[in-house]
Amino acid sequence: MVIYLAGEVDEEIRLDDMTPRQIVAELDKHVVGQRNAKRAVAVALRNRIRRQKLPPEMAVDVMPKNIVMIGSTGVGKTEIARRLARMSDSPFLKVEASKFTEVGYVGRDVESMIRDLTEISIDMTRQEKIEEIAEKAELNVEERILDILLPPPRSSSLYDFDSSSQEPIEPDAGARDEQFHRSREKFRTQLRSGKLDNRLIELEVREKNFPVIELAGPQGVEEMGINMKDMLGNLFQGRSKRRKLRVDEAMEHLMQEEEERLIDMDQVARAAIERVESAGIIFLDEIDKIAGRESGHGPDISREGVQRDILPIVEGTTVNTRYGMVKTDHILFVAAGAFHVSKPSDLIPELQGRFPIRVELDSLTVEDFKRILTEPKNALIKQYQAMMETEGVTIEFAPDAIDAIANFAARVNENTENIGARRLQTIMEKLLEEISFEGPDLQPKHQHIDAKYVEDKLLETVKDQDLSRYIL
Repeated sequence: MVIYLAGEVDEEIRLDDMTPRQIVAELDKHVVGQRNAKRAVAVALRNRIRRQKLPPEMAVDVMPKNIVMIGSTGVGKTEIARRLARMSDSPFLKVEASKFTEVGYVGRDVESMIRDLTEISIDMTRQEKIEEIAEKAELNVEERILDILLPPPRSSSLYDFDSSSQEPIEPDAGARDEQFHRSREKFRTQLRSGKLDNRLIELEVREKNFPVIELAGPQGVEEMGINMKDMLGNLFQGRSKRRKLRVDEAMEHLMQEEEERLIDMDQVARAAIERVESAGIIFLDEIDKIAGRESGHGPDISREGVQRDILPIVEGTTVNTRYGMVKTDHILFVAAGAFHVSKPSDLIPELQGRFPIRVELDSLTVEDFKRILTEPKNALIKQYQAMMETEGVTIEFAPDAIDAIANFAARVNENTENIGARRLQTIMEKLLEEISFEGPDLQPKHQHIDAKYVEDKLLETVKDQDLSRYIL
């Protein structure tokens, strides 16, 4: 019986239909404050959608407005970019600028970020294709398993050699076929209900044994644009051998075979590259670590060289990946850094010009900490409550307890290093250490946490300045 409830179901709004205001409202569900940064990324995302609706001759000249976020650690820079990528279902890569080295030095070159982004896009596109063909693949696997469990009957046609006619005599073929189909449907029902999962069957498995090939060079095999498995896959395919597997294991193995057979990887690669070129987002963290001028000696000798190498990637160039050439002209770059020692103007002028939008993120206050603990969709307090509920322990936080936690976090950030909202994680872990350790053995099962409980657990630790540097 169908029961209709009053009201309407709110359908999820497609990103193409979201206004910048709606994008900011969606980000507000996960990130507290930082309205200026949210507005900047919302406009950048909306401009990308607007560009896709322009005539091709105009769209090619509309460059993405790259963003520099300036703010201390833990204020939400990375989370804003990550949530933005999830909303847009775009290939997203977070990478630290400090891990790259100038060409000629040992280390990762800047083009590897485009290759990594392409790999992410390939995985996303392939997963979407798998979901599209999942139903067909499952049906194919089901038929193959049923063929093994209940092979089709061989022809049992008989001939009457005494008769002048050489036509075969079918001994009730229709009844036999009907009985076979009934048995097959019975097996199908049992297979779908999982009753046959533990039954052993024999399956022909082709083993792939790829040799280990090491090539000397500054880049790895994958980064040289060579897919060794594609080149040598057939050569080292391995022989087929029959193995005994449980039905559920055999279904998983056959499912992989069906996915490989039904998915056209050339089509996936083309779609993934197009997705990177039109919708890719790269979050360049710690950009301030390469912003200093050359000192001429020491480990930072290649900082300005890294900036010069990043410049053509941000400006727009073509990078060779193992799936084909990728143009970076319309990839959105979001750079972020604390800029405590250096400042954005220390970047080389050409690179500054490629990041026209600069947003300063506010430092977090006590009120912000309170909101971070309670407001986001998966707020920190909600996470701890949900985890402990898995062991039958219910934790209730009084309003004065939340005030005390926020005050302690702000005080420790002032007296030691300011690590922003990350301080709340260390505070909460110290506060709930005993409850987490006791777990299912804890009595009573309902734990009420108030301001007094918070002070008893944290006051002495916060007073000891030297100790708080290590514990909190």
